[in-house]
Amino acid sequence: MEELLIVKCNEEGLIKASQMVRNGKVVVYPTDTVYGLGCDPYNAIAIKRLFEIKSREFKPLPVLFSSINIVKEIVELNEIGLKLASNFWPGPLTIVAKKIKALPEILTCGSDKIGVRIPNHDCARRLIELCGGCLVGTSANKSGLKSPRTPKEVLKVLGRCFDIMIDGGPTPLGKESTVIDITEKKLKVIREGAIKVSDLLKVLNQGAND
Repeated sequence: MEELLIVKCNEEGLIKASQMVRNGKVVVYPTDTVYGLGCDPYNAIAIKRLFEIKSREFKPLPVLFSSINIVKEIVELNEIGLKLASNFWPGPLTIVAKKIKALPEILTCGSDKIGVRIPNHDCARRLIELCGGCLVGTSANKSGLKSPRTPKEVLKVLGRCFDIMIDGGPTPLGKESTVIDITEKKLKVIREGAIKVSDLLKVLNQGAND
């Protein structure tokens, strides 16, 4: 087994990590919420390995993006999605929307929708940009365990079974993103995380009562 690489959150480290992702490797990287476990969302073999690392049953994986223009190429952001994205992105809000571009079936587990997000973290966004604009972004833990917010916590829960880790120090929020589903033309909350649902509703209600 190849030795695990740990690089700093600088341009040299990010370029190295992105090259490995493009070659089918699995990366651990810091985001604004917790440390993420990622790979190329178009590489089915890498995705399968990521599931194995997490000891997770096959459930759809979220994807992080570097810009909203790339998000719009992948999913349909309706009026609700666009309004919330414009207010909370970059940030800890994952929006589950209908996909409009073909993706590996293993990524979405056959679903016609996928969770998307733009993280409020310069290091993460630069890595994603270097990877082509999108990167799988699930928490770097074993399924069911607490999400790690430091490199030390990552190594404690995952060991050294991935290929490269970007050490960006502790993550700012230390709490998972809030997850919503907009596919039914109305807001459905899947998980309340770093953003309060009341704050989402406040934004959606702006203008409605004018």
